[in-house]
Amino acid sequence: MAKKKGFFTKALDVIERVGNKLPDPFVLFIGLAFFMILLSFVFSLFGATVAHPGTGEELQIRNLLSGEGLQFILTSMLDNFTGFAPLGLVLAMMLGIGLAEKVGLLDYAIRKTILKSPPFLLTYTVVFTGILGNLASDAAVVLVPPLGALVFYKVGRHPLAGLAAGFAGAGAGFTANLFIAGTDALLAGISTEAVAIIDDTITVTPVDNWYFNIVSVFLLTFVGGLLTSKFVEPRLGEYKGEAVEEENTEELPNAKKGFFAALITGVLYWAIIVVVIMLPDSPLRGEGGTIIPSPFIDGIVPLILIFFVLIGLAFGIVTGKIKSGKDMSRYMTESISDMAGYIVLVFAIAQFIAYFNWSNLGTWVAVNGAEFLQEVEFTGFGLIIGYIIFTSLMNFLITSGSAKWAIEAPIFIPMFLQLGYDPAFTQVAYRIADSSVNIITPLFPYMVIILAFMQRYDKNASIGTYISLMLPYSIAFLIAWIILLAVFYFTGLPYGPGVYTFFEDRP
Repeated sequence: MAKKKGFFTKALDVIERVGNKLPDPFVLFIGLAFFMILLSFVFSLFGATVAHPGTGEELQIRNLLSGEGLQFILTSMLDNFTGFAPLGLVLAMMLGIGLAEKVGLLDYAIRKTILKSPPFLLTYTVVFTGILGNLASDAAVVLVPPLGALVFYKVGRHPLAGLAAGFAGAGAGFTANLFIAGTDALLAGISTEAVAIIDDTITVTPVDNWYFNIVSVFLLTFVGGLLTSKFVEPRLGEYKGEAVEEENTEELPNAKKGFFAALITGVLYWAIIVVVIMLPDSPLRGEGGTIIPSPFIDGIVPLILIFFVLIGLAFGIVTGKIKSGKDMSRYMTESISDMAGYIVLVFAIAQFIAYFNWSNLGTWVAVNGAEFLQEVEFTGFGLIIGYIIFTSLMNFLITSGSAKWAIEAPIFIPMFLQLGYDPAFTQVAYRIADSSVNIITPLFPYMVIILAFMQRYDKNASIGTYISLMLPYSIAFLIAWIILLAVFYFTGLPYGPGVYTFFEDRP
């Protein structure tokens, strides 16, 4: 007799079926671009207008099916693509981070951090390493959880608890980091494009959420470690499964020396930057000697790019992975090759946002949406919580963080800017909703991989086992993050250099 499904299981089944019917993200954005064309035609028929919030100019909704609109579509297509802010930011970051990953530096650092962790810190180290592992992009999701399971197994603890802790950090905490990562560049670029609908002088930089991300790392490490030790592991009980084969831990020759060479190189590099900043009349300071804003902040992406290139070179040369400039070029090429799918997606995203902007539909939605929220008095922190819940639910249908933000940013960033919220603050709210719910969405591409790792230790593990294991982390991370956001919101703490909840507080 078939086991009767509960409400939650049925709900997940429905979400999975609906999500599977959605087209590929590239096709989705091509469809949205065509929808913008038709929508502009309909709005123009009714003579819709909107007053620009900055200039007060009365703007007509421009018809993309008109002669002028068709000219714009054809003549701007390439510029929309090549001028799309996230494209250059992300590819530049991946040149550096990709080199450090391809030569094995990030892999070595992750492995050693977990394998050499003191027993009393093991749980927290696994979560912490998973969170920081997003520097290696999706590689952390594949590397950290099985390492966590293996180490837990070797010290006599339940391996599924170690796997869950590692996956919670890498999967649900991926948006937090102590360093500036590719995710920061990607989201900041989309945010800059979106805010241009209202004001093209505003820029969201990759460091605008940095302070919040740093605090998030330690908060989520504590929450994830405590949850694992006090709830997940006791619930799993004593592990009585069969022994498993140990993973291959073979290292590159001179890997330890290479790591220290990379560490020394990185410290010296940033020390030089600090010295240059401290010099009188430093070229990295702004007018009047300010740090915020300054050429240092504006040039943070190239500085980070150079940092990762230098430490990647140091590790690669010492370990023999880089023997000539040709090797360096090859690894960088491979890292960009990994971004091919993203580059294709950007072409479609860029057209959608450009049409939304040119037609003035973006301004119309932002102004009228903000006025509606004010009229119904749905503003303040309650509005932000509502937006976080909305994005969390959207995550069940669209798992790609960049694709989802490309849809939401042109709507919510201009709208919330009209309510006074800084675009970087709206981006923070998006990030915590998108990140924390990732691990329980049926369409998350790494669910199958993690399930396979689980079955190494428990052959009877299924989707139900997976959900019951990861759901507590998703809920705990989301609640903890909302509380942290409330602390920043109500105390006026900066989310990054010169970035606060309200745009008017920017220096």
